[in-house]
Amino acid sequence: MTLAVSKDNIPWCAHCFYIYLPEDNLFVFTSDPDTRHIRDAEESGNFCVTAGIALETRMTGKIRGIQMSGKMFRLEGALLKTATKAYVKHFPVARLAALHLWGLAPGFIKLTDNRLGFGIKLKWEKENSNK
Repeated sequence: MTLAVSKDNIPWCAHCFYIYLPEDNLFVFTSDPDTRHIRDAEESGNFCVTAGIALETRMTGKIRGIQMSGKMFRLEGALLKTATKAYVKHFPVARLAALHLWGLAPGFIKLTDNRLGFGIKLKWEKENSNK
């Protein structure tokens, strides 16, 4: 997943390994608090972020991916416990790292899926979302 943040109107992006928790509609990723994208989000107080996820393929007819915007937040409590278990199950090597898990709760998602036809786009927006 490529995550994009902005501080003082200067954008920055980062590539993150992620999992998706469907029951919470939440994308979970790990990122050290000292990385630029985390520092920029925290220092600016702007946790409204954008992200993109794309399947790598050379076949035009199989291109698919999502673009989204939503709120990013540090995971805590029961959600942190659930997310840690799922993240480590998906990425066993993460057991060896100091995990700092974050969530991205999407408010808007656009899916491009060429398997449905060239350039087909489907959109989803959470009610009362600020994109």
